[in-house]
Amino acid sequence: MLCQIVLFDGFDPLDVVAPYEVLFAGGVAAPGALRVELVSAEGPREVPSGSGLLTLRATAALDPRRVDLVLVPGAVGPLGDGADPDAPDLDGAGCGDSVPALLARAVRTGLPALLREALERPGAIVATVCGGSALLAAAGLIEGRHATTNHLGLRLLEASGVIAVDARVVDDGDLVAGAGVTSGLDLGLYLLERELGPRIAHAVEQLFAHERRGTVWRAAGPVPAGF
Repeated sequence: MLCQIVLFDGFDPLDVVAPYEVLFAGGVAAPGALRVELVSAEGPREVPSGSGLLTLRATAALDPRRVDLVLVPGAVGPLGDGADPDAPDLDGAGCGDSVPALLARAVRTGLPALLREALERPGAIVATVCGGSALLAAAGLIEGRHATTNHLGLRLLEASGVIAVDARVVDDGDLVAGAGVTSGLDLGLYLLERELGPRIAHAVEQLFAHERRGTVWRAAGPVPAGF
């Protein structure tokens, strides 16, 4: 199983590193079952994060024809102009290096076309952490799908036609979304459990001394009444 974690200019390092560590450890615990790469839409390059001088190197290009799991992080920076932090404008106008502006720039690259191809490929999974789902929503890729993001961006998902769910991890089949930044740990562990089994996930959970929080939300079972 090949996992490619996408880097784009302004990405949030923790959105990348937390699931990378978890998934990499899963590959060690299950030799030959999972391989993890850092990639970009443009191919191998140094990719600047939104956290000062911190950069990571993409070692390959995102390849939707061969990838099994694509993970899309969010961005890090100011929320925007402060007019409505719950529903920032993704056109990025006048926002400098704000989160909305960084996501908008990523939408204007070749990344959305590659992500669309991955979403359309049978058997492939696209996962997101934090604002990664907002990036997909802004690109018009997940309209009508269930997803989550940082609590500040839930209205943004709804405005883009996404069914926003206020949960730590949301499983919508071939789309799996994590909420705020640290949910990347929970998302990674859930993906290990789902794809490689609970023994592998439990071993990695013990290794990192991290217990997952909350129930993974899926559109299954009866609809709760009175909530």
